[in-house]
Amino acid sequence: MRLRDLGKSPTIARCWEFQVWYVYWLEQHGESMAEERRVSIHGQWSSRWIFILAATGSAVGLGNIWKFPYITGENGGGAFVLVYLACIAVIGIPIMMAEVMIGRRGRQSPINTMRTLAKEEGRHPLWQYLGWSGVLAGFLILSYYSVIAGWALAYVFRAASGIFHGASADDVGGIFTELVSSPERLLAWHTLFMVMTMIVVSRGVRGGLEQAVRYLMPLLFILLVVLVGYAMSTGAFLEGVKFLFAPDFSKINAAGILIAMGHAFFTLSLGMGAIMVYGSYIPENVSIAQTSVIIALADTAVALMAGMVIFPIVFANGLQPGSGPGLIFQTLPLAFGQMPAGSFFGVLFFVLLVFAAWSSAISLIEPAVAWLVENHGFTRVAASVWCGLATWLMGLGTIFSFNIWSEIKLFGLTFFDLLDFLTANIMLPAGGLFIAIFAAWIMSKKSSQDELAMTVPITYSLWRFLVRFVTPVAVIVVFLNAVGVIGSD
Repeated sequence: MRLRDLGKSPTIARCWEFQVWYVYWLEQHGESMAEERRVSIHGQWSSRWIFILAATGSAVGLGNIWKFPYITGENGGGAFVLVYLACIAVIGIPIMMAEVMIGRRGRQSPINTMRTLAKEEGRHPLWQYLGWSGVLAGFLILSYYSVIAGWALAYVFRAASGIFHGASADDVGGIFTELVSSPERLLAWHTLFMVMTMIVVSRGVRGGLEQAVRYLMPLLFILLVVLVGYAMSTGAFLEGVKFLFAPDFSKINAAGILIAMGHAFFTLSLGMGAIMVYGSYIPENVSIAQTSVIIALADTAVALMAGMVIFPIVFANGLQPGSGPGLIFQTLPLAFGQMPAGSFFGVLFFVLLVFAAWSSAISLIEPAVAWLVENHGFTRVAASVWCGLATWLMGLGTIFSFNIWSEIKLFGLTFFDLLDFLTANIMLPAGGLFIAIFAAWIMSKKSSQDELAMTVPITYSLWRFLVRFVTPVAVIVVFLNAVGVIGSD
């Protein structure tokens, strides 16, 4: 066949038509193909709204409903809340944006994400140990978090049985002591909560994590609204709201400011790999800045609503707002036992506490599960089983530290206290600090600009200034205070 006759061949013509069609298809779909290559192997959230629910679920936990009210009570109320809100804006939101940005750019578990991005930026591979630190912190936290969540599960059934009705302070204290002094009971509740957590995680991003937060988070907010409505009927609602929102700066001191800074950091689940791995599942067209602000606002709203529930009940029953960690498990049951329909609202409150703990727990173990799937060929079910079993075994140390190991101490701390100190006061602040350093000093300006994709240039400049200078200094202050370098009043 002569060259000029090639175009007349039906076979050649069909090949030419196919090539023209293929070039056209690439032009139309090339961008979506590039984006598809940047989707995590674990899948991705189906929408921006689901990511907000998931990340809010990770942030909202025992810290909001158990810890925030009692540290607010201990530090004078409204002035402490104002400092806390300022710290959310200066520390929490910039680091959350940085962690989500790193997660989405890497699209892998925190360990592999940090290794990949360090290589991309031409930096030392030792940065992968920042990912290891987050995964380990989440694992250690969940090992004792599950035990505390088991207390909440136990209290759901105790409240439903009416055991708190008419109980005295000694009776309520005895109920709590009886629970924590029994390793068998704590083991049963710890096991049940871990099984609940791993069932969700084993089902993957769409089938497990997404379905859980789709229902858990709206239910949590509904329960909070119902309980706020009840608090309004106690006769002490205005007193509680005034305590929470009317600042008296004479009641706040340097130690209170540092506590507010630390809690603002911890309540958003930063530095433990959870937000980073959740960020790896979000689509390209989701605004990191907008969603981070929404998540921080939702998390803060839950904490404030919890205060609006608890303080009116506390004041209506003549109790002390600064009762410390026992406020939830020893003080509030006393109030539920004295109020009309107390058993019903007691059940609602502890169900709320379980939901908050559950939504956080699934995010704490997800980084470890994702790493096993990526690096060792595990199925999600197998990875969930092994991670759950390891976490369950580690939790035995926390269980025994309340009873048969209560006299065994290292540096004057029980096993539980040591884990809590190591993670909350050392690993998380250090993780957050290095996330800020990596995002602002190690990643190139072009990389962070591309990923954040802020349409208003001044907002990017503000974020970069905060995360480069202001946030690291604030985190260092919190960190030094936590390890005892800076004394409190």
